[in-house]
Amino acid sequence: MDLYIYSDESGVFDKAHNEIFVYGGLIFLGKREKDDCNRKYLTAEKAIRCGRYSQTVELKACRISNKEKGKLYRSLNQVIRFGIVINQKNVLDRIFLSKKDKQRYLDYAYKVGLKKTLQRLIKEEKIRADEIETVHIYNDEHNTATNGRYELREGLEQEFKLGTYNLRYDKFFPPVFENMKGIELLFCDSNKVTLIRAADIVANRIFYMALSRKMESMEGIYLSTLP
Repeated sequence: MDLYIYSDESGVFDKAHNEIFVYGGLIFLGKREKDDCNRKYLTAEKAIRCGRYSQTVELKACRISNKEKGKLYRSLNQVIRFGIVINQKNVLDRIFLSKKDKQRYLDYAYKVGLKKTLQRLIKEEKIRADEIETVHIYNDEHNTATNGRYELREGLEQEFKLGTYNLRYDKFFPPVFENMKGIELLFCDSNKVTLIRAADIVANRIFYMALSRKMESMEGIYLSTLP
């Protein structure tokens, strides 16, 4: 079985002016589940457009009302949703000194948070680790350099397929999916990829709830908090 993961971010990674940064997304167990959600989400978007938005307007969280965001979010109730919340006040100041260090930390937070979610799904027996062949990851495209995208893919492969070492403590952490064939990582235009827009709605909801100190009221979603 293949896993399909769609994710987007919400917030600005800038400790001086922002408190929270969030990744949010969706996980699908197989292509059929992914395609089914894609159709249902397009239907939910069509109901919201209903003469209010033209076909050329992308229905991202920043453009629609809170009521409309709520409708789209609820349309995903049957889907596996995950979130990674970064409390920026706990992140070391030196990480914010360079763009490269900031991106490396965000990549680290993303892969660790996603790994925790997948481990929980395995523990709950929603997926079988030995049955996963390929993990397809689709992220919203941002101004990430080509070498940065390569580093993220390499880091995800290390966590999921190869395993990692903590050299300081001489300890090996086994991979999540030891028998998997590989990872596909793509950066997509949300205007063209429906489920990236759906991930945007999830990320926005988590961001709002985190800022409002209402995280404990979020049910049916796999959340990780860093650091």
